[in-house]
Amino acid sequence: MQVPTDKKAWLTIAFLIVCLTWARLGMGLQPEAEGDRPSGRFAIVVDVEGPIGPATAEFITQAIERATEKEAALVVIGLDTPGGLDASTRDIVKSILKSRVPIATFVSPEGARAASAGTYILYASHIAAMSPATNVGAATPVAIGLTDGSPRGRQPGKVPVESAPDADNDVAQDDSGTPATDRSDAMSRKAVNDSVAWIRSLADLRGRNADWAESAVREAVSITSEEALELGVIDLIANDIDDLLQKVDGRVVETGDTQVTLQTLGLRIERVTPDWRVELLSVITSPTIAYLLLLIGIYGLVLEGYNPGTLVPGVVGAISLLLALYALQMLPVNYAGLALIVLGVVLMIAEVMVPSFGALGIGGIIAMVIGSIILIDTDVPGFVVSRPLIGAIAIVAALGLMTVIWFAVKARQRPVVSGREQLLGETGTALESFAAEGEVFVHSERWTAESERPVRAGQTVQVVGLKGLHLKIRPLDDPGEDT
Repeated sequence: MQVPTDKKAWLTIAFLIVCLTWARLGMGLQPEAEGDRPSGRFAIVVDVEGPIGPATAEFITQAIERATEKEAALVVIGLDTPGGLDASTRDIVKSILKSRVPIATFVSPEGARAASAGTYILYASHIAAMSPATNVGAATPVAIGLTDGSPRGRQPGKVPVESAPDADNDVAQDDSGTPATDRSDAMSRKAVNDSVAWIRSLADLRGRNADWAESAVREAVSITSEEALELGVIDLIANDIDDLLQKVDGRVVETGDTQVTLQTLGLRIERVTPDWRVELLSVITSPTIAYLLLLIGIYGLVLEGYNPGTLVPGVVGAISLLLALYALQMLPVNYAGLALIVLGVVLMIAEVMVPSFGALGIGGIIAMVIGSIILIDTDVPGFVVSRPLIGAIAIVAALGLMTVIWFAVKARQRPVVSGREQLLGETGTALESFAAEGEVFVHSERWTAESERPVRAGQTVQVVGLKGLHLKIRPLDDPGEDT
């Protein structure tokens, strides 16, 4: 292959690369099956499994936009989730409420659940359906870092039934009549009351059981699909997608101000999968990956600063840091934790530059570990930094610190090999005979030396002092000379 050498050829290649990249960015979600889409009415099916996060919100939003653009008859969200982030859940609910295409959330397959965030998504949908042997509920919001002041304590982030006050109570009181809640309890009540108001509004909009929805938030109640149907939480129970399409046919739903009669018999099913942007977002918004990218970015820029011109650490570090910052701004980050991580890295680097026999380094490790633990400000499953990873990084940092300290101690114990101290006591040879000042050869170098006694050429001399660039010497008795 001939490599183009002229500027015009390179500009053409660069332009083609940009065009291809731009076209790929605009492709969005792709059907699972390859080939041209046959004509006819169809329903888009989106399978969501795992915690609800930024990538999930992006995936569902894109699917709804695609359904609107292609004039799909229905969007089916196959849901199986333990919960997720509040911001991402609200983004999904907003997309559902704004959709002109009817949305059916289907908790499936058997054994699936729509816990916490999934309950809100189910309530917001035009059609709420569940498979047999599934459950819904446990929608209590996770309040971060809240602990009960009572002796029996409370699991962090959980609001127990007895601590959920009535909406009109501002301050709970103990047996003595004195306030028993602190600022964290007030934040907990605010989160619970806000979630109650939100889910009741969704229930009223879709004509579902608002009282049970409130109990799911305040008391973390969870029920089976049969109980949900009996209580009016969902619209129907279906065995699979085909069964769902048959049972919703003819139902009337409201999309905005328009009433739509569903005609779902014979709909072709088109399953969509995440495109590369959603996959990338799913990877980097994992708290563990974002944490690793943050550390790689910081250390890469530090190494580039120590060795300017190396380029690779700087490029990798800059890209990693930007990706980490992009991911962290989409996650519930505790910025005190982020600051502690940066401080810890700086202190460990300072230990290498200015050895303090562990004072700076140990403080840096402690700061980094604490910052890593509190970095992600949530206890939502799937959105915490891996504790084993934090421990492994702390152990590696401690071993590196111990190695630096060991080398520093060994260096202090070694004899001096340079400078003034190294010359004192060294012996050499006189290059000429002189009475007061002449040339000598000491430590493989030629020096001008001063002596209080006459020196013969070839006589062994010893350095007793240093004045500027002149040595002070004294001649040693020649063992071969007759006395």
